[in-house]
Amino acid sequence: MTEATYNYSKLDQPEVLQKLFHPRRETGNVSSPPHVVENDITVAEGVRVHARFHLAGKEEPNILFFHGNGEIVSDYDAIGPHYTKCGMNFLAVDYRGYGRSSGTPQVTAMMQDSHRIFDAVKHWLSAAEHTGPLLIMGRSLGSAAALELASSHADDIAGLIIESGFATTLPLLMTLGVDAAGLGISEEDGFRNVRKISSFTKPTLIIHGQYDEIIPVNSAAILQAQCPARAKEFQVVPGASHNTIIASAGELYFTVIKRFCNKISGIKERRRRKLN
Repeated sequence: MTEATYNYSKLDQPEVLQKLFHPRRETGNVSSPPHVVENDITVAEGVRVHARFHLAGKEEPNILFFHGNGEIVSDYDAIGPHYTKCGMNFLAVDYRGYGRSSGTPQVTAMMQDSHRIFDAVKHWLSAAEHTGPLLIMGRSLGSAAALELASSHADDIAGLIIESGFATTLPLLMTLGVDAAGLGISEEDGFRNVRKISSFTKPTLIIHGQYDEIIPVNSAAILQAQCPARAKEFQVVPGASHNTIIASAGELYFTVIKRFCNKISGIKERRRRKLN
């Protein structure tokens, strides 16, 4: 499947796009960090999106990551090594117009591109003989791309991670300053994240900041409640805002994700022996 699940045309209005997307180019040092593979993924004729794969090993779990609306993959150059140190492959991808990618960001394009990115990443992992499970992770706006894939490719996805994700579209648009009513946008015209997660039964991890000022924590609670997965976890990071989850949680952030991946991989944690 390479097409968007729903019609997102009402979200492609200029008044929405200028609030929803904040693309910027990659600047400064363009050399690749150590243990990184650069990939350019063709998503449409003449349009490529940039991906940066931080690799730990061929048998390790693979996390395909969609970032927030004001970020680019190079912002994660310092974060990727934390994943690899914990034994996870961190596969970060940009959107059109972001970083080294060509094109112009658009909601419909973002949703369609997520399917093409997913197919390309699966092909790359197979060709490179990476055998670990494939998980999808989305942060903030990226939660929409992650849930788009979760609702369409569940058979090929081992698990889902949502960080600072949103359940409903209209409250997010209002927070961003979009007059949704004036533009004729209803909730049914939005991303339908609640509907998408309600069909995903694989292991799911939801992480959210306690004091998220952009997407309140109750939005994450809605996603958690609507997720039918038997193996699901909900982690609220105390004191964290929308953009300070990793800073607030520190290494525990990566430990939680690694434990989640271990459960999917069937790896049991070693229990510390009590000293007599």
